[in-house]
Amino acid sequence: MNTVARHIFTAVLYSVLISFSMIALTLMVFVDDWLSVFDKKIGDVSFLLAVFIITVTMALVIGIVTAVYWKQRLNRVEKQLQEIVKGQKATKSLESYKELETIEHYMDQVQNKINSQAEHAQRLATERANEREQSLQEIVVQERNRLARELHDSVSQQLFAASMMMSAINETNPDSEMKKQLLLVEKMIHQSQLEMRALLLHLRPVALKGKTLQEGVEELLVELTEKVPMEIEWKVETFVVDKGVEDQLFRILQESVSNTLRHAEANSLQVMLIERDQTVILRVVDDGIGFELQTRKTNSYGLHNMQERALEVGGTFKIVSVPGEGTRMEVKVPNLRKDGENND
Repeated sequence: MNTVARHIFTAVLYSVLISFSMIALTLMVFVDDWLSVFDKKIGDVSFLLAVFIITVTMALVIGIVTAVYWKQRLNRVEKQLQEIVKGQKATKSLESYKELETIEHYMDQVQNKINSQAEHAQRLATERANEREQSLQEIVVQERNRLARELHDSVSQQLFAASMMMSAINETNPDSEMKKQLLLVEKMIHQSQLEMRALLLHLRPVALKGKTLQEGVEELLVELTEKVPMEIEWKVETFVVDKGVEDQLFRILQESVSNTLRHAEANSLQVMLIERDQTVILRVVDDGIGFELQTRKTNSYGLHNMQERALEVGGTFKIVSVPGEGTRMEVKVPNLRKDGENND
């Protein structure tokens, strides 16, 4: 039985009982002849029947009004509970019902408790995700270091030995046709060495490990000078920048140098790291074969990666390349670090 029917039935039942009780009391106190009451009429309707009809009608009206009144309030409570179940904030009606203030107060407490538990669960999930990510990053760094050491100690050394042997064979072989083929093999080995050095450059740890950006850049370029048959020049000025900017600029430089070693076939490389008007400028220029910029931009992961790193620290990324004349990459990052701040 629903709310409306229950209220109507209850009102009619109580009204009938009260009416019969009042009629019986009246007959016992004020009427000597009970049978004469049954003959009394109001118009064409018996008095007792009229009393019963009036009583039931009033009971129906009172029951319907009461039922609708409480049905509206229960519907409001049901709607608020549904919103809480769905994870939404329970809406507050502009009309205040004093009968429901206590229930609404407890619903607010339930919703606050649910929200508190949800926030706690989300915070735990975030912490676990961060821990997993940090652990995965540590594992990746360790594995990259291991691969870099093994490649340097095995494949890189073997390529170097093969290059030396091939150079010696070319110097002692008088056959011009054979020497032409051997020179081609030597060139292929030389290109493989550049590819291997570029791969090692990617595998080495990208963090500066407590060094400043300038120290990391100079150490990287000095190492390249010793291992790569390429004229490398650099201009690195002293300035202070936030640690996050240092890491991203260093990674961009690594990516750019790696691309030069693998694709540019360059004879010289120029690197500039300076600060002008509170803007850090990193510029890398080579005299390699260059490329068609529009074609390379659509399918080059390295270019997109460098651009995203520059945007991540609020900088701009620009690259200019002309086939046969070389490539120029430039990154500009605003230096928002205030004087006196520690670069932890």
